Amino acid sequence: MNAVSRFIFGPTQEERVKNVQSQLRAEQRALDREMRQIDQGSAKAKAEIKRLAKKGDVKNAKVLAREVVRSNKQKNRLATSKARMNSIGMQLQHQLAMYKVTGSMQKSTEIMKLSNQLVKLPEVSKTMREMSAEMMKAGIMEEMLDDTLDSGVLGEDEEELEEEAQGEVDKVLYELTDGKLGQIDTTEALPDLTPAEPQRNEEEEARDMARMQEALDGLLRG
Repeated sequence: MNAVSRFIFGPTQEERVKNVQSQLRAEQRALDREMRQIDQGSAKAKAEIKRLAKKGDVKNAKVLAREVVRSNKQKNRLATSKARMNSIGMQLQHQLAMYKVTGSMQKSTEIMKLSNQLVKLPEVSKTMREMSAEMMKAGIMEEMLDDTLDSGVLGEDEEELEEEAQGEVDKVLYELTDGKLGQIDTTEALPDLTPAEPQRNEEEEARDMARMQEALDGLLRG
């Protein structure tokens, strides 16, 4: 009888909520894996910064330090998203408990708010939209607005992220090189420890940056 009812009317509210809970746990595990990969890439980048610092290669050390800052910000963003997913999961568990008593789900503005925040994260956007659709069908959420779905990633763009990262680069270098590079409370330019070189043309600079970016990508990918 339940199978026939499910075929005609689709999953029950309880089944939809349990399915969302399962998806949330899977996404949290995926975020954990991504954060571990970020840690591994950052560890390699930090070791490379120390090596470059010993050589006096300030320019490339700064490039890597900036990427370490970016990686830290990305990890913090993922950790915040995981915490939000956990909050949704706890509220869904409360909904299931109430469902057993009242026989119906209640709309939750908190779940709606958390879902709106999570759908902006590229790593979980698609899955979060699917879970939100299930929660709407279960009667927990209202329909999400298009302008909410189309807004920027957590309200930040590349230019803003770069501007924030600049202020932290010297701190990273200071910490990783025992104070030899960078200054702990300033964003002033780092000292040029390399010997004076003849001015190079733009093509040589571009080739050097391309090689450095290739090496950096390899480090951060592990």
